Amino acid sequence: MKQGISLFSFTDSTDVRWMFEHAKKAGYDGVEPVMSENGYLNPSTPEKHILAMRRMAEDMGLEIPSVGVWSLWENNLVSDSPAIREKAFGIVEKQIEAAHLLGADTILVVPGYVGCSFASKPEKIRYDVAYARSQEALAKLAPQAAAAKVAIGIENVWNRFLLSPLETARFLDEIGSPWVGMYLDVGNVVYLGYPEQWVELLAKHIKKLHMSDYRFDQAGIGAFVDLFAGDVDFPAVAKAIAAIGYDDYITLEMLPNYKQFPEVSLYADKYAMDKIAQMVREAR
Repeated sequence: MKQGISLFSFTDSTDVRWMFEHAKKAGYDGVEPVMSENGYLNPSTPEKHILAMRRMAEDMGLEIPSVGVWSLWENNLVSDSPAIREKAFGIVEKQIEAAHLLGADTILVVPGYVGCSFASKPEKIRYDVAYARSQEALAKLAPQAAAAKVAIGIENVWNRFLLSPLETARFLDEIGSPWVGMYLDVGNVVYLGYPEQWVELLAKHIKKLHMSDYRFDQAGIGAFVDLFAGDVDFPAVAKAIAAIGYDDYITLEMLPNYKQFPEVSLYADKYAMDKIAQMVREAR
């Protein structure tokens, strides 16, 4: 089982080479670039720059297994505005293109939100409308994903939408494409339920896994903490990962960013990532 680090653990103005170098030095196998509005990877990034990023990673002995996203919070895939929906759709198309150029096999997609407290201009969308619009968009994107051999992994996020593993499984089953699945974040789940149950119940749909942790005795985004410092039951998660036979990347995502020396998060959590991988191996 390989280990990655999401570059969401840094601000989007951080130097790419610097991030890659620390990821390699800390012992990670891969890195997950994140598409944002104006960062090092955005919808307008030229192909030559994307290919240069791939070469940089390869030269350092790093893989790029997946591509994350931030800009879909500001551009809701299920917005009441047709113009915003169209822009969001285009962002996912650009993610697919970038992932293909980078050699990644998965993109992380926010499937839309019913409500959101941290977008700059949040909307409130009817749940049933969001459900239908999200499925429609993802079904239209599936052929592009298939052509590029890049899977779309919808992430369970704080979007007041797809609030249970059974509903999420049904949502994906109804789309019915092997190129649209789940990018499961175990830390995002814990305030709603039990991550190990999500792993088991979404087994056939899981494309990639994010490792993060969350504390109940804190609040909001600041309640995301270093691995093993929160309330995710990682031994149970490891057993569930082993039980479903998952052997792809586990990728660390740290949020919020460290205010000082952000690279410390890579090193501080590498022991925990090694421990999770060890628990999975021992549970097989």
